[in-house]
This record gives sequence, C-alpha cells and structure tokens, in this order.
Amino acid sequence: MSISTATLIGRQKGMISSQVVPNGERSTARRTIGLLAGSGRFPILFAEAARRQGLRIHCVGIRYEASPELKTLCHSFEVVGVTKLGRMIRSFKRQGVTEVVMAGKVTKSVMYTPMRFVQLWPDWRMIRMWYGRLRDNKKDDTILLGVIAEFEEDGIVFTSALDYCPELLVSDGVLTRRKPTPAELNDIRFGWGLAKEMGRLDVGQSVAVKEGAALAIEAIEGTDRCIERAGQLCRAGGWTLVKVAKPQQDMRFDVPTIGVTTI
Repeated sequence: MSISTATLIGRQKGMISSQVVPNGERSTARRTIGLLAGSGRFPILFAEAARRQGLRIHCVGIRYEASPELKTLCHSFEVVGVTKLGRMIRSFKRQGVTEVVMAGKVTKSVMYTPMRFVQLWPDWRMIRMWYGRLRDNKKDDTILLGVIAEFEEDGIVFTSALDYCPELLVSDGVLTRRKPTPAELNDIRFGWGLAKEMGRLDVGQSVAVKEGAALAIEAIEGTDRCIERAGQLCRAGGWTLVKVAKPQQDMRFDVPTIGVTTI
C-alpha cells in the first residue's frame, strides 16, 4: 500500500449492526462501555460509532491528550493524569464498567521529563506496575500489557475498538488519485520489510525511505516527528513513508493510524 496498512480515517459507512444473543456474547442493550482516550480523532470516531449502536460510554480522557469534544459524545467524562492508573480504574468501576476500549495516542516521551516523579506524580498503582511488571523493559507492548493486567485484577477487560467500528480500517488498494510510480513501489517494498522488522522489535511502526535508503525510523517520538525529521534530512522531497502493523500486533491497543494532522 502507498499510505498505510491500517488507516483509521476512512469513510463512515453507516450504522454497525449488532444483536442480543442468549449465550452471553456481545449485546448493545444500553450497556456501558469504557473508553480510555488519548489524542487524535480515533477516540471521537469510536464514540460516534458506539452511540449509533445504543451503547452508553464512560470516557476517561488522558489529561492534555483527549479532545474536549468527547464530553459531548459520551454519557460521562472524566479527565485523569496519565500516571494516575488507580484513579482510572476507580473511575470505570464507579460507572459499573467491565469492558474498556483504548483509543488514541499517548505521548510516551513524558516519561523522560526532568524530575518526572514531581511533574507527573504517579499514584501507588502506577508505581507498583512500573517497578513490578515493567522491571525488564519499558517497550510499548510491555507498558500496555502491564496496564491491561492491572485493570484485569479489578475485573475490567480490554477489547479492540475495531470490534465496534470495523469500517474504519483501510481497504486494500490505492487510495490516492494516482498510483505509485515504479520507483515509489520499490521504496514501499523496501520500507515494508524495514518497518515490519522495527515493529517486531517493538521500536516503532513507521519508516521513511528514498531510493532504497532509510531516511528516518520512528521510535518514541511518534509518526509525526519521524515525518518532520525525514523532511529535514531530504530537502529534495519525493520520499515515501511506510507505516505498518506489528507482526505481533495486539488490536486491543496501539492500532497504527494515519490521521488528518499527520497528513
């Protein structure tokens, strides 16, 4: 693909059907689902899709990340600091939430701000997770699986947002008015292998390439900053961005996206 393997800015295609079944499978009969929201449009698109299905939504928005627009889309909304893990869990439990969806970007680099414990002031639950579950490494998957495990201790499970809005996944094929040139296709193939390997290592999911050379590789800074760096390094332009899902992609979190701001 010339743009992305999992773009979440697709067209809305109408209401997503659902049904009540007797064997305890998914039902949308005024059930309350939790939304742990970061930045970007994905949490908003999920909230809109869930409302169309008749779901009640309790949103915990990450401070400085979640859009204020979510207040008007969700039945209840609370802003919580990114290191207040215990407060997040208590907020969902107060609303009777047992199923949570994670959507949107959280800026990981705040972990390395000066005097981070003073700046971020983590609660006891976050400290316990950080020095317990995350002893070996702080890779994205490790952190998010640690968060999921903490929620599960309190009887709250995470599911994929795409279970509710599968129409947001990009379809196969060329999405632009013109097809990639042969040179661009070569760079896409080259970048695809690099990006998949970086994803396997849980480093990042995007690479910028030109003429079979890697210009920039995404790490903690995120896709947008990777793009900016590639532009600075290749003033001539004409390079290609390849963004992929990890080979071990867990669709409950960190779904790779290309949003309006990134474009």
